[in-house]
Amino acid sequence: MGMTITEKILAKATGKEKVVPGELINANIDVVLFIDVTGPPAVSMLAEKGMDKVFDKEKIVVTPDHFQPAKDIKSAELHKRLDEWARRHNIKYYYKIGRAGVCHALLPEQGHIRPGEVIIGPDSHTCTYGAFAAFGTGVGSTDLAAAIATGRLWFKVPASMRFILNGSLGPGVYSKDVILTVIARIGVDGALYRAMEFVGPTLAEMSMEARMTMTNMAIEAGGKNGIIGFDKETEQYLDEHLKDKTDYTIYESDEDAEYVRVEEFDCSIIEPMVALPHLPGNGVPISECAGKTMDQAYIGSCTNGRIEDLRIAAKILKGKQAAIRTIVVPATPTIWKQANDEGLFDIFYEAGCVIAAPTCGACLGGFMGVLAAGEKCVSTTNRNFIGRMGHPESQVFLASPATAAASAIEGKLEDPRKYL
Repeated sequence: MGMTITEKILAKATGKEKVVPGELINANIDVVLFIDVTGPPAVSMLAEKGMDKVFDKEKIVVTPDHFQPAKDIKSAELHKRLDEWARRHNIKYYYKIGRAGVCHALLPEQGHIRPGEVIIGPDSHTCTYGAFAAFGTGVGSTDLAAAIATGRLWFKVPASMRFILNGSLGPGVYSKDVILTVIARIGVDGALYRAMEFVGPTLAEMSMEARMTMTNMAIEAGGKNGIIGFDKETEQYLDEHLKDKTDYTIYESDEDAEYVRVEEFDCSIIEPMVALPHLPGNGVPISECAGKTMDQAYIGSCTNGRIEDLRIAAKILKGKQAAIRTIVVPATPTIWKQANDEGLFDIFYEAGCVIAAPTCGACLGGFMGVLAAGEKCVSTTNRNFIGRMGHPESQVFLASPATAAASAIEGKLEDPRKYL
């Protein structure tokens, strides 16, 4: 029996010719992500054990993002601890305030993600990096501490699921609508601790930014990782962004690889989708929920805060006025500058939007967009759990940047195709 991409990457990281689902392995880590909320606790654990060390100062990427710029004294103290630790260990890739950004947009943009490698981070959406034919997965602070000190980590090899995406996306339909459709079908636990492997002709039409949206939300179906095979689109992105141009290893799933489940989708019939409160799996076509009144629109996050997302939103908002408060957050300083240079900020400003510095703040109900009791937000983020963006009695509706922009204009959930 052959192996899947995920199994081949983990086999290489373990130094084995073959691994099988369910097998416990001790894998070498290629990149460790370190952020402001979950990073400092790992540092404290290492200090308590007398292990204040790093396995490789060039394989750890540090950025504050969840509460940056600092929103209060506690977050400022987290940033101080992160800063002191990064300086003490002379971490090569430390993106400080001013160059810091939403981690899962920042690392690919700055050339830290390579095919065939194992990347871990103390944030569940580390699965984003699977868009580059890599194994990316989120871990807790304890596992982060172990990886920082040793460069190795235990995993159970996940079984793989295969998602075949056929057909071309219609106008006003994007990768966010596709992944919401997938999760609506299988449920939020439909891929529990499994590798979600996406294949099919629909992917060939998606940019790397669009693909990152797909793999970003694998965790919302319970997935251990999401992964997409390497192609010309991947190669072009890497040629433009990689810091280290040396060869990387490309893995493909064997024809006789085993999958625990195969799901096939006709993406040509997918409508713009909205995930209703309070689960990402509550996705329904916009035709079934249009007209529901909103109080806020949020365009940003590690799911949909890249330049492509901002362009999509700006195209719809151009010459229009937002009827509700609308917050736009570019995911990194590079994206922020590019959006400004392209004139997108002028469009957002004229539409009455708030434009913020790169941060995760609103997505997790931290700051810059917290909801009050009873308020409803159409959001391009990845989660809409109870209290996710603020008050427990608020509601979050997940959608694409196009749907969020159209809804901002109307002040209610609206089909973006109306504005194309």
